[in-house]
Amino acid sequence: MGCFVSTPQETGGNRRRPGNIGEVSVFVPGLRIPKPVDFSLALGDHLSKTLVERLSALRTRIVVMAGQEAPTITRTRRKTATQHGGSTLADLLQALEDYLPVLLGLVKDGSTLQHKVQFIWVNQEDDAEETAMFSAWYEVLSVLHLMATLSLSQANLLLLPRTSLDGYSPKVSEESRRSSVDVFLKAAGYLDCAVRNVLPQLPAEQRRNLPVDLAEGVLRALCLQALGQAVDIQLGLAIDSTKATLAVKRRLACEMVKYWQQAQDNIMNLPLSNGWGEKHRLFVKWKYIEAKASAYYYHGLILDEGNTEKSHGMAVAALQAADEYLKESKKACEAFNAAVPLSRNPPLWGTMKYLAEKIPKDTSSKVRINRDLYSYEKIMETAPTLPDFALALKPDEYQLPHVDASWDDEACRQGTV
Repeated sequence: MGCFVSTPQETGGNRRRPGNIGEVSVFVPGLRIPKPVDFSLALGDHLSKTLVERLSALRTRIVVMAGQEAPTITRTRRKTATQHGGSTLADLLQALEDYLPVLLGLVKDGSTLQHKVQFIWVNQEDDAEETAMFSAWYEVLSVLHLMATLSLSQANLLLLPRTSLDGYSPKVSEESRRSSVDVFLKAAGYLDCAVRNVLPQLPAEQRRNLPVDLAEGVLRALCLQALGQAVDIQLGLAIDSTKATLAVKRRLACEMVKYWQQAQDNIMNLPLSNGWGEKHRLFVKWKYIEAKASAYYYHGLILDEGNTEKSHGMAVAALQAADEYLKESKKACEAFNAAVPLSRNPPLWGTMKYLAEKIPKDTSSKVRINRDLYSYEKIMETAPTLPDFALALKPDEYQLPHVDASWDDEACRQGTV
């Protein structure tokens, strides 16, 4: 039936790719932008003029806002973030939340209206410039993806260090860090809902024809990396707390490794060949290596508490592994920032600021005590296995909203005709 159209990159659509996205604490995928739709042409013979106009007004608001604000949202800088970046994100998120209950009327009770409108979105990670489908579920999926993307952008703004009033080096406040955890869980909730409740609604052929931006592996990876970054924040808060034990810190670090490993497993075989897609893959690789440095460090400290020669030797191996992963993570970070669109690290803070200082120092100290030095290959062979902890952090339980009441009025109107 020709249910979809993918426009290749050569045709030169409306994709916007900034050359430099500034400071990045959180990877934010390139925004997928909706293109205008003529609801009156597709639905004018099926719905009241009032409902058609409402759908048009709600979606047009999103098209205009997303098109105008995408460059502002994508290029996150600390100055604009404090002035208008946050409010822009909140306004666009609100527009999407207002649109979704009305949009869902098109799929209510399996209505054939879901196939009447061709929805078009500009892609970022896919080779195709844009993807169009006669599917309201495709539109719902695209809306949830955009809501998650905006939430990740909010988290990035929260986690860009600010210059403190006391003149010390830039830092992220505890309030911002705690707020970011809530935002990460919200983003993960949107993505989890998309995977569990929306993707299954699409026929197999349409799922195969989705852009890679909306592929199940990408959605799952984004969900998992949101959870992984939330745990990273929790670990940083634990490091700052005098009450948090080594066991607590090790558990958080090991859980973080699992989240990033699962994110990498979901994304590694997808055709993410262009700028945004490759940058996404490099971010996951960097954070996975970084997480392993944290986990091996805390595992080594706990092993070192043992009094046996064996436990001490295992502690040294774990700490040396942490030191090697730390060095490897710096190279992975450089590769991420060098990939187009270019980016840069904010001033070091939080978990990695602490560990960047502690890992080399503590590893050197333990190696001096134990003169059995290892080569890099030997370290990786002898580094003890990390403990396997159940993952504690879950996405918010986001549910699709109820269909807007205006559809009840529509049903009554049609029933009386």
